[in-house]
Amino acid sequence: MNIRKWGVGAVLGLSVATTAWAADFKVGQIEVDDLWVRASAPGQANGAGYMEIENDAKAADRLVSVSSPAAERVELHNVVTENGVAQMRQVDGVAVPADGKAKLAPGGYHVMFLKLKAPFVEGGEVPATLKFEQAGEVAVKFKVKPLGHNPGMAGHGHMKH
Repeated sequence: MNIRKWGVGAVLGLSVATTAWAADFKVGQIEVDDLWVRASAPGQANGAGYMEIENDAKAADRLVSVSSPAAERVELHNVVTENGVAQMRQVDGVAVPADGKAKLAPGGYHVMFLKLKAPFVEGGEVPATLKFEQAGEVAVKFKVKPLGHNPGMAGHGHMKH
């Protein structure tokens, strides 16, 4: 009998945990997952944020802005390579296709936190608000990863900002 109670409790616990992991943040038909930034190096004034956005709607949407109390200014950027040199450029939005995904990742679209009010500390969180053209606003938290966290960046050249 005790084993049965334990089993039911474990199943319910796993069910709740799985539901919590399904999507980090949601607004309308937009789901935002895997939000992260790197910990700040000593003296670093800016930071970059990354995420995955999934649009389950039948119409396209666009991430048009990001705000955060962690920085004086927050902008959307993309990396553009010209003459073999990668440069970051501010953009006015990131398209999220209907029934599709957009990935903000190193070497591509990303969120720039400019003039940080305090360093990003590994293990912490950075609050922000994402604003979508159609779905509206959603409060999110970026997880602060180790300074050297660099998924999929092997082979990227020098970057000028």
